[in-house]
Amino acid sequence: MDIPLQNNTEYKNWLKDLKQKVLQSQLKAAVKVNSALLEFYWELGEEIVQRQAQACWGDGFLKQLSQDLMAEFPDMKGFSERNLKYIRQWVVFYSNEKAIGQQLVAQLTQISWGHNLKIIAKCQSIEEAVYYVQNTLDNGWSRSVLTHQVESALWQREGKVRRMGKGPYPCPSNPRVIIDGHVVPPLPILHFEYALSDIQKPIGVSEYQLTQSLPENLQSKLPSIEDIENELGGDL
Repeated sequence: MDIPLQNNTEYKNWLKDLKQKVLQSQLKAAVKVNSALLEFYWELGEEIVQRQAQACWGDGFLKQLSQDLMAEFPDMKGFSERNLKYIRQWVVFYSNEKAIGQQLVAQLTQISWGHNLKIIAKCQSIEEAVYYVQNTLDNGWSRSVLTHQVESALWQREGKVRRMGKGPYPCPSNPRVIIDGHVVPPLPILHFEYALSDIQKPIGVSEYQLTQSLPENLQSKLPSIEDIENELGGDL
């Protein structure tokens, strides 16, 4: 007597794998659709900027363009006058970089439109924006996580941490800094041994110790906990 398929282990395992493949294919398709749409947005934004600079079409240009595109493509939601202004703003923001590369454009089109709008609305420089674009790609940040990281100034905090490594402190043989709590990329001062729990949140320095092998004449030249806190602007 045959076992009902819904109770057949081999069938259930195969069905589970098949469902996973379907989900993966849907995700890939969605990513391709998103990338294709944003590539079109970028080209459209470039043309809008060029037309506004070269043609005397007046202030009603985007409004008229929006009406004409929505009349032709009523099922598409991206042609509102408001979104056309966002598209233009997106291109203008990154075009402040004299030689914007195709690699950057490719990265921009791999994250969602909502992510892109959040980044240009909150960031003050291309360098900062690119930092959040790359981290969104690398870490798969949702829009809410991205918003939290931007509003909590992760980029600025990481910059302060990196600048600490450029100070006049000597490089001893074996210092040890134990870091617990939350951390952004590892501190570059000297040579550290560190403990990490969440690389996406602020750091907390709980203990600063020198090994017995460190010469006494160097110990006084190393930064204290207070020095570190002052350098980071009291964010610890």
